[in-house]
Order: sequence, then C-alpha cells, then structure tokens
Amino acid sequence: MGSDGMLNSCPLICTPLMAQSVEQMVSDMSQAKAQGADVVEVRLDYIKNFQPRQDLETILRNKPLPVLIVYRPKWEGGQFEGDENKRLETLHLAKELGADYIDYELKVASDMEELTIDHNSGGKIIVSCYVNGMTSSEEYLSHLVARMQATGAPIIKLVTSATHITEVSQIFRLLSHCQVPLIAYSVGERGLISQILSPKFGGFLVYGSMEGNTVPGLPTLDGLTQAYKVKHINAYTKVLGLISKPVSHSKGPLLHNPTFRHVDYNGIYVPMLVDDLKEFLSVYSSPDFAGFSVGIPYKEAVMEFCNEVHPLAQAIGAVNTIIRRPKDGKLVGYNTDCEGSISAIEDALKGRGYTNGEGSFNSPLAGKLFVLVGAGGAGRALAFGAKSRQARVVIFDIDFDRAKSLACAVSGEAQPYKDIVNFQPEKGAILANATPLGMHPNTDRIPVAEATLGDYQLVFDSVYTPRKTRLLKEAEAAGAIIVSGVEMFLRQAIGQFNLFTGREAPEEFMREIILAKF
Repeated sequence: MGSDGMLNSCPLICTPLMAQSVEQMVSDMSQAKAQGADVVEVRLDYIKNFQPRQDLETILRNKPLPVLIVYRPKWEGGQFEGDENKRLETLHLAKELGADYIDYELKVASDMEELTIDHNSGGKIIVSCYVNGMTSSEEYLSHLVARMQATGAPIIKLVTSATHITEVSQIFRLLSHCQVPLIAYSVGERGLISQILSPKFGGFLVYGSMEGNTVPGLPTLDGLTQAYKVKHINAYTKVLGLISKPVSHSKGPLLHNPTFRHVDYNGIYVPMLVDDLKEFLSVYSSPDFAGFSVGIPYKEAVMEFCNEVHPLAQAIGAVNTIIRRPKDGKLVGYNTDCEGSISAIEDALKGRGYTNGEGSFNSPLAGKLFVLVGAGGAGRALAFGAKSRQARVVIFDIDFDRAKSLACAVSGEAQPYKDIVNFQPEKGAILANATPLGMHPNTDRIPVAEATLGDYQLVFDSVYTPRKTRLLKEAEAAGAIIVSGVEMFLRQAIGQFNLFTGREAPEEFMREIILAKF
C-alpha cells in the first residue's frame, strides 16, 4: 500500500455511525475518537429529515477525525429510498465540502468518469460492493474486485455475509493479492475474524463498534484497541484461537493476547465459531494458523482430525489444545483440562488444611467419592484426573451410554441422569459440574438438588461465565468449599500457553489478568 495521504501499512480503525440526528452524529464522532477510532463512517441514510448542504456542513465543520461519507440506497442494503440523482449529488457535495472519503457503490461508480481524475482535488473515493445471501465462489469475488479496480478508484471495499467461518479464507486471499488498498470483511459472528485478522493480510480499514452501539459480528473499538491491539498485527503474526460453538462467551482473548504481548510473542488469539470441524481444519491449514483451543462441543470429535494425540489426551478421549507442529505442519492434540481442573480442586482442599497422608501423591482426593455431572470433554478430563488421584467416581450424564462408557474407562460407576435429583452423597464427597448448566445467559439453573449441597465438602463448577454461578453461590451458602471454573480456566490456559509458544507461561501475570478482567 502506498504512503499517499492516509494510506499506510498500519490499518485504520473505523467505526460506523448510524445516528438519526445531525446533533447525535456530531456527538458520536467525538465519542468514537475518545474510544480509539481513526475514522468514522457517517451513514447519511440514517439521518431523519436529512438536509444535504446544511447537515453535511455541520458534520464536516465539527469533525474531530477523518470522515467517510456513506449514503447507502435500499438496493444495496441501506435506508435511502429517494431520487437517485439527488443521492449522487449529495455524495459529490460531500467531496466538495471536505469529506476525507466518499463511498460509491460499484453499480453507479462503473458509469462515473470522474473516478479517474486527480484524486488529490478532494476526498478519496471508495468504490464498494456488498454481496448478500448465498455463498459466493472465490472466482466471483475476484471478478468483483477486478471490476472495482477497473473504475480507477484509489480504494475499494468488498463486504460479504459469511454463512461459515471457512468462507472468510477467501477474504484473506483477496486482501493478500489485491493491487490497491482493499477493505474486505464478512458480516455476522462467523465473519468476526475477517475484521480482527484483516491487518495481517493487508486490509486498509478495520471496523469496530462503539460502546453502547454494538453491531452484530463487529468487534468493539475497545476490543480492537485493547484486547487485540490490531495495530501491532503484521504478516508474521501467528494466529491462534478457540474453536467452539457457541464461542461469544469466551474470555480466552482477554487472557492470551495480553500475555503474548507481555512475553513479546507475535501471536493473536481469536474466537472462531465453527460449524464443521473437518472443513475448518482443512481450509485453515497454513503455518499462519499455529494452534487452537478446543471448546464445547468438539473436544472429543476433534481427535479424529489430529495427526497425533498425546497419550494423556488419548486415554481421556478428549483434546482441548491443538498445535500445528512447525517442522511438518502436523496437528498434535493435547489435554490441559485434566491437570488444570484436578489441581485446582486439590489445592482448594489443601488450602483448607485437608490432606491425605496415605493416598496417591498425598492427594486429599484419595478415597473420596467424586460425583461428576457431565461426561463430555470436560467431564472426561475431570474423571481421569479424579481416577489418577484414586478417588471413587460416580458419573451422571443425560446420555446414559456415554456415562457408562466413561465410568468403565475410570473404573467408576454410572447412574441415570434422572436419579441425580434424589442422589444422596456421603459426607465429605466432591461434586463437579462439567455441563454448560448455569452458563450465561441461562444462569439460574443448577445440575443437582439444592438440598444435597450441604453434604458435599467441595463443589467445583467448570462454567466460568458468570464467575460465581448459582451452583457455587448455593454450595457456599450450604457450607461447602467452592472452586470456580475460572481457576480451571486459568490453569488449563497456562498449559495451553506453554504449548502455543514453547515458552514458560508468566503465571502471576496471567492470574492478575484473571482477577482484574473476570
């Protein structure tokens, strides 16, 4: 990208403004600047009773940062329904009055001769195209990019709607190969990485929403500037992320990204909403995508796509971390959940003075009844951890066959899920929830009968949003020691960090982030 005017290799952060009055638009511009935006996209088609000259003069006279003017018609997904000639006259006027960027749709730009004139005479023209609905082939998108380039516009913009995260790879290839500055992204939650990773592939603008004006599928300005620090991303940045469904609850980016920066590791950790594991791992197979955390519901299923699986993960039957081995590109699966969860439970017991001089590794879990709810990936990690400490494991799962299979693997016992309501544990038992019950937004549910909580010595919940679930609140009120999923999350993340980077994790730094952010 050139050094002409505002064009540079460092991406600009832009926020769309859709206020319905000019006064609010002016106020929002200042807010956007305060929140870290470099450019604002002013959507004229949202302003009620819009008066072109008067309102544009007010906006541009009061702009505290560069302005991109958009006056989007209904036929391109906007709000404007009036006379097309008046709309184009308004865009020409915006250019005359000093707008920094003016957006023209490809459909009208193809017929405009002045796009090829000296662009230093006014604001830079952006020619844009929105592809909605059906999945488009890369060939078709390349054709659109070529048509936009043929208009002579100094900057072009392509927006698609991703139905699968794998479609975003087309955007990355277009960004990498485009001959002129290109803004390209996919809207929706599955397209989120197209914004965050845009700087890695040479994108000109990154879009982020203002606090209080969130736009689905757009990261927030705060996220872009603080959690992801997109201006530090370059072509050599390694991409890591969470493969999950859902994924929006993940706090991984808030922990891993600052820690990467703390140790000067050039990596970025992003949430990845994945619908099809096989397709995802085959499409994102370059060395750039260096590793993944694996969340619900993929911890067991992902094993068949790993070239190798660490013996502990193999025994557990669940993988929560994948590394792409640099020397041969093979995917290696690990499990950091097991030690993360069991050590958190053990340390909480030891912290209260509970030890067991005779048991395995002097573990306070040796000989105890370990009641596990959930036999999925996290449940399997907990069950194998409990077995390794010589606890007696009883498992409840909505899928009784799955519970029986896990019980067999850890020499434990499976009971029907419906019986959990009447299950009476022995005094001093441990309860571990490894289901999503109680996770935001359904925070009022607990997996066991409230009346039984007083019989447990310790209650652990793998859910970490919210930090103190209803299960933990009720257990604490009943007198049990409680261990939050945040503690397991921290410990498994430390293990993941070591695998991702090949370095020793700064544990105290990571714990401080957890205490401050979670």
